[in-house]
Amino acid sequence: MSKHFSRLVLAAVILMSACRVTPARAQDAAAPFDGDLQRLAEILGTLHYLRGICGANEGAKWRNEMQALIDAETPSGDRRARMIAGFNRGYNGFQQTYRTCTPAATVAIRRYIEEGSKISRDLTARYAN
Repeated sequence: MSKHFSRLVLAAVILMSACRVTPARAQDAAAPFDGDLQRLAEILGTLHYLRGICGANEGAKWRNEMQALIDAETPSGDRRARMIAGFNRGYNGFQQTYRTCTPAATVAIRRYIEEGSKISRDLTARYAN
């Protein structure tokens, strides 16, 4: 299931790269999909933490997905800070709640993978002209 989500995140990253039409000086301006990107960043942070405590042995996979998203979008200033803050919020929020893998953590992983997949599909459908 996480393999499918990773592919969708990669598709969203490629899509965001292809959709970049703003001049360099306007990079700090909000893009219409920034809310979705911030939510996706938060989900990636959540998965980075939860998959780690649940023994997925994925190492830095979700952090690398986040880095790929940032590399593709190349936000600067406030946009970059908001994306990173979203990732950290997802990570830290669950770090405070879960110390070990529980059935609830496993359910949360599944739900976040589903939500992240939906966001990636929606972004691809909406901006893949």
